[in-house]
Amino acid sequence: MSIKIALAGNPNSGKTTLFNDLTGSSQHVGNWPGVTVEKKEGRLKGHNDVIIQDLPGIYSLSPYTLEEVVSRQYLVNEKPDAIIDIVDGTNIERNLYLTTQLLELGIPTVIAVNMIDVVRKSGDVINIRKLGEALGCEVVETSALKGTGSREAAERAIALAKKPVLANINVPSVFNGSVEHAIAHIEESIEGKVDARYLRWYAIKLFERDEKVIEELKLDIVLMEHLEEHIVACEKELDDDAESIITNQRYAYIAKLVQTAVKKKHTGQKLSLSDRIDRVVTNRILALPIFALVMFCVYYISISTVGAIVTDWTNDTLFGEMIVGNLNGWFESVNVAPWLSGLIVNGIIAGVGAVIGFVPQMLILFLMLSILEDVGYMARVAFIMDRIFRRFGLSGKSFIPMLISSGCGVPGVMACRTIENERDRRMTIMTTTFIPCGAKMPIIAMFAGALFGGSGLVATSAYFIGVASVIISGVILKKTRAFAGEAAPFVMELPAYHVPSAKNVFHSTWERGWSFIRRAGTIILASSVILWFLQGFGFVDGAFQMVEDNNNSILAAIGNVIAPIFTPVGFGNWKATVATFTGLIAKENVVGTFGVLYGLSEVAEDGAEIWSNLAADYTPLTAYSFMLFNLLCAPCFAAIGAIKREMNNAKWTWAAIGYLCGYAYVIAFIVYQLGKLFAGGGFGVGTVFAIAAVISLVYLLLRKNRYGEYGEYLPERKVTANA
Repeated sequence: MSIKIALAGNPNSGKTTLFNDLTGSSQHVGNWPGVTVEKKEGRLKGHNDVIIQDLPGIYSLSPYTLEEVVSRQYLVNEKPDAIIDIVDGTNIERNLYLTTQLLELGIPTVIAVNMIDVVRKSGDVINIRKLGEALGCEVVETSALKGTGSREAAERAIALAKKPVLANINVPSVFNGSVEHAIAHIEESIEGKVDARYLRWYAIKLFERDEKVIEELKLDIVLMEHLEEHIVACEKELDDDAESIITNQRYAYIAKLVQTAVKKKHTGQKLSLSDRIDRVVTNRILALPIFALVMFCVYYISISTVGAIVTDWTNDTLFGEMIVGNLNGWFESVNVAPWLSGLIVNGIIAGVGAVIGFVPQMLILFLMLSILEDVGYMARVAFIMDRIFRRFGLSGKSFIPMLISSGCGVPGVMACRTIENERDRRMTIMTTTFIPCGAKMPIIAMFAGALFGGSGLVATSAYFIGVASVIISGVILKKTRAFAGEAAPFVMELPAYHVPSAKNVFHSTWERGWSFIRRAGTIILASSVILWFLQGFGFVDGAFQMVEDNNNSILAAIGNVIAPIFTPVGFGNWKATVATFTGLIAKENVVGTFGVLYGLSEVAEDGAEIWSNLAADYTPLTAYSFMLFNLLCAPCFAAIGAIKREMNNAKWTWAAIGYLCGYAYVIAFIVYQLGKLFAGGGFGVGTVFAIAAVISLVYLLLRKNRYGEYGEYLPERKVTANA
């Protein structure tokens, strides 16, 4: 039978680094059942019978965030055999708050005092023996970043897990006086109604009037009234509410414990190196320019220079010359059937190439971002952007996914999981792909070159509209029942700056990169094969066969049926419709699709070969409308797959896709219809609807919010004559 060991700790305490050190490559990553919170587990290296479960980083076991609920449910319901509590030694007072709660669960616990090397470097001393004696559990010094002490912590946890449960229970006396008296009364009252191991924990939670525990236990009214008498009596004596009493006494206990077991070299107000750096990096004036410079360097390296060189080689040399060129020659020499060579080259290889071509840029981008994360800078970015984003109903943490989405929507959507508040997370997922990603750049370049003389203002306007769409959507959605309420309070413990670990950085890069390859590859590969079939086959003279003219293809037939939908937005022809739908496979496919439909086998990234064709078929207004719709509508299949995974709910996935497509259609409709009016096209029915759409948007932006923090309807108060 496997031994289950749970890793618990505060965010940025080194928990993930310790997990990677203990499990190596034997990890499984998914989502917890029913929620979007990441679930990571793996087997301890050298112990196939020991499962390490990495719990979400939390500050307490109070049910305020989704992560706290998930962690608590796992610890109470799954009943792991032991806990390794990772405590950041550089901020031990804050971290021990969670420790006192974990010990109350009665589960065998080993405390891993992490970052001990940093503690020693600062001149501080933590007496491990005194700390262990006071808490009644084993304490180990660790440095997960350097790989020291991790194995010892795991071995001690295994040893504790093998002992009889009752022998391991040793809960420190955190509370005193009337509080302990009231808790003892509650313990006596619920004895036999809960697991004996969790008796004290349940008693404390009932004292705090924890709603989830009250709902879980379903105690009768008489008993609850009896318990309430003890709680109220304690509150009156101490002149405070029950939850605050518990919190204050925990911190009082921790303060005494730290005074006994920890000796700090600097007890005054001397600033640490991290504090001195933060005075510059998080400065109200300098923070944004520094951040802009850092991000420019990241994207310059990953997208414009090193990433571009590797990507060009992958697309042009590896796939263009080596694989496709040689394969086409070989197919011709052995007389392979045209349909088979088309399937392999244009379907399968093109599908794989569409993914692999982006991998070099993505890996370099992930590498740069992983370095910034490991250094501790990305946590500061969320802090910096919070005061700006909060004005539009979003948390500062929403900025990071949007920043990443400028490179690719897939990792951008995946980054939304760092947002604790579920409503904010869902809203960020729904809006983050408005930001033009790298795959949308060819669309912008194609139309800018074909109809706008290569003007850089086209790309600038695309980014501006993307950012504006995020802001508009944030304001509008926050006034609906599903997203109502203030943005979640931004509480983040900024980790100390440190030199990044090469092992940690490369592991994080590979984990993200492989996830991108696996999901994007399967979706795009399947989609490309289907597209190849639909545009290569059709009915000619009543017979189903391969077609030379794609106007006779199944794809053209389908496009002609759907095309009228896009007539009000200016591009109601089957070629534009098909290109729009192939853009759902991969946005860069829009350019390639136009190339095929205009009779060209190969098209440059900016579609220069078909500029004259586009100029003949489109006006600047219809082209801009087409571009806007494709930039703002639902992203590629890979990003949609990421949305589905992060939402973890079919209804919300379809809601996100519907909102993106609906918003894109409305904006393209307004631009086309009003643009036609100003260009001298006359006033028509479309103009009326466009003006109505503008008025509706303004109303949605300016209307009062009718919903409370929890989505409850708040009717407008009636004003009396005497008011």
